[in-house]
Amino acid sequence: QVQLVESGGGLVQAGGSLRLSCAASGSIFSLYAMAWYRQAPGKQRELVAVITRGGNKNYADSVKGRFTISRDNAKNTVYLQMNSLKPEDTAVYYCNADPVLFPWGQGAQVSVSS
Repeated sequence: QVQLVESGGGLVQAGGSLRLSCAASGSIFSLYAMAWYRQAPGKQRELVAVITRGGNKNYADSVKGRFTISRDNAKNTVYLQMNSLKPEDTAVYYCNADPVLFPWGQGAQVSVSS
């Protein structure tokens, strides 16, 4: 049984920073790339950042230069450092390795005020 638990969300002013964490149970972490997604109210879930098993990273254009994804394989944890936050970053943030195969966690609410 795979479980993904996101944490670190909160309310922050525009220009501020937050760091999200996602702890993955089970054996998936070492086998898969990990990704962060987000879903804003009334919008579809979108891919934010991906990190491969080897550490290669890719970002959505909307967060490039502001967000950094990282992983700690020893801790089965993936992180998302979010700097220079904007109101449009407000969303529930989720991590996953493969949404087709694994269930979503509860997500972490990030709210950015202007």
